[in-house]
Amino acid sequence: MQGEDLGAWVQAQRLGWDALLPAQAWMLENMLHLGPAEPGEKPPVPRTQADKWAINLRAARQYHAREGALQPPRKHVEQLTEPDGTVTDIKLGQFVDNTRRRADKLTPERRAELNALGMRW
Repeated sequence: MQGEDLGAWVQAQRLGWDALLPAQAWMLENMLHLGPAEPGEKPPVPRTQADKWAINLRAARQYHAREGALQPPRKHVEQLTEPDGTVTDIKLGQFVDNTRRRADKLTPERRAELNALGMRW
């Protein structure tokens, strides 16, 4: 409406319910019949670069243990089973290819982790 995304505004109000002033919360509840977001509605916390590196490295280790080398095809997707039983698809081929292209920007620690898996630079 008038250039505003009302759905996004409503979601922001519901997700940020604890930061609202009491009068704001009252108006949302009584005038618009909105309430705070349920725990299951909250978006997942974004992964940090360190988290992304760790999960990609886990996928690389799993692939290396199974195949004996770290040379996945560019489109290879590795499936990781999380401790809670969910399966996560990791684009391992893309990760390895991109890492090769950016090898000069890697920290010595990260480079050593990949060298231990027999990374072909």
